[in-house]
Amino acid sequence: MNDWEDTIKNFGFYLKLERNLSENTIYSYLSDINKLYSYISSTKLVVLPEHTKYEDLKDFVEYLVKTGVNEKSQSRTISGIKSFYKYLLLEDRIKDNPASLLESPKTARKLPVVLTIEEIENIIKTIDVSKSLGHRNRAIIEVLYGCGLRVSELAELKISNIFFKESFVRVIGKGNKQRLVPIGGAAKKEINNYLKSFRNHIMPKKGQSDYLFLNRRGSKLTRVMIFNIVKEACENAGITKTISPHTFRHSFATHLVEGGADLRAVQEMLGHESITTTEIYTHIDKAYLRDAIIQFHPRS
Repeated sequence: MNDWEDTIKNFGFYLKLERNLSENTIYSYLSDINKLYSYISSTKLVVLPEHTKYEDLKDFVEYLVKTGVNEKSQSRTISGIKSFYKYLLLEDRIKDNPASLLESPKTARKLPVVLTIEEIENIIKTIDVSKSLGHRNRAIIEVLYGCGLRVSELAELKISNIFFKESFVRVIGKGNKQRLVPIGGAAKKEINNYLKSFRNHIMPKKGQSDYLFLNRRGSKLTRVMIFNIVKEACENAGITKTISPHTFRHSFATHLVEGGADLRAVQEMLGHESITTTEIYTHIDKAYLRDAIIQFHPRS
């Protein structure tokens, strides 16, 4: 069964070098294929990757359902399996793709949690800038909300990719795809405050000097660190909603759509490949209008 391990390892190289996928996506795909490998090795006779049949994959998906894996995770796993067998096709390991008939479950689209403009202003105001990390943490919130960045994009943001004069930042998104995102006056002001009050007074570690957001030891922030900064800021502001760094990205997009921004422009700023992904924010806008009618219309 070592052939599975070698094949999965080579699949990882393919995803990185040829598909140019992000580390997180690659990790998820490999994790799912390893689960498939474990299932097949424990329930079937010795089956090489190229000998797997549609029935084997179908049984594995049914096993996921029985063990309580949710529909979103099922869809991601099936996507990983399909990519794996497409890779085997490219490598001439198989002639027919056993994963081609696998169907992802129909998942209901959940509307993401969104903060109001007042809530965001309150979060920023309650961050104490008299503390050494105050301006940094304010800048983090302003950039998350002002540019609609993913948490990984914020962690990787470099000073050399901020064009203050032109009011743009260059963002490295999923699959190392680059996009230019406008940056507003409030975010630029907080970045400058952070650079003067904290960033310019610490010694970055080797290879970390161009990263914008650093910790006290001069290392770039991790996703977990940013999550904790956001969580603490929201708790201090008395926000009871379930908030993550991604909530500010949702709020950025929602407030743009509510303000009448063109959906294609929002898609470009968010770095969405498909306009259908961006269209969820029109549903949020309609939900907002519905709630407003229910609350304020005399006939409701």
